Amino acid sequence: MNKSPLVVIVSANAEWQAVKEILKPADVHATRLGEYFDLPSIEASPSMAMRYFHGGWGKISAAATTQAAIDRWHPEYLVNLGTCGGLKGRIQRGTIILVTRTLVYDIIEQMSDPDEAVSHYSTELDLSWLPEPLPHPALPGLLVSADRDIVASEIPILVEKYGAIAADWESGAIAWVAKRNRVRCLILRGVTDLVGPEGGEAYGSVQVFHQNTRTVMQTLIEQLPDWLRGC
Repeated sequence: MNKSPLVVIVSANAEWQAVKEILKPADVHATRLGEYFDLPSIEASPSMAMRYFHGGWGKISAAATTQAAIDRWHPEYLVNLGTCGGLKGRIQRGTIILVTRTLVYDIIEQMSDPDEAVSHYSTELDLSWLPEPLPHPALPGLLVSADRDIVASEIPILVEKYGAIAADWESGAIAWVAKRNRVRCLILRGVTDLVGPEGGEAYGSVQVFHQNTRTVMQTLIEQLPDWLRGC
């Protein structure tokens, strides 16, 4: 990469497959942690080249690949594009969330203060560098993360305790690692499916997730250069 690097982390396997189908990279390179490719400069942000990196699903892979990307490529900006599940009645399918705060909720601490443990892995993102007004419609807010899909019976506590509107698997780890490395981080996630008291739209119907993932990733890829305007 000849210009200032920007690394775009894409987490879930379905998201990565969609990105490769949409962008059709000429060369895909392998690492021990995930594939990556460079976006041709004509399609990238005018001031920097983009490197797309498959960060993998779940908090373990997300944390490892975020740190690896920072150590190996020293990006000035780190972006995570992906999907999330929405809480029915709290958000609409297709909504793009501009993540301002992340929180890891699947921490069970029984020896000391559980709220303190959750707070340790909560991250506020500094987005003061984004263009104003925002270039595309997006809902700024909290995204909660766990190594699990949303459990219907846990929705009331997620709403009552955290004010959650949607959840994913990786953003909490990505934001936490980026902040500790003092790397600016932008997370944009689109809602592919909703989960309510009766269960999830994609539960047992993974094709719903795959189809909507393609749509979400297409939108995010097209919009990304506008979000990076002025960087």
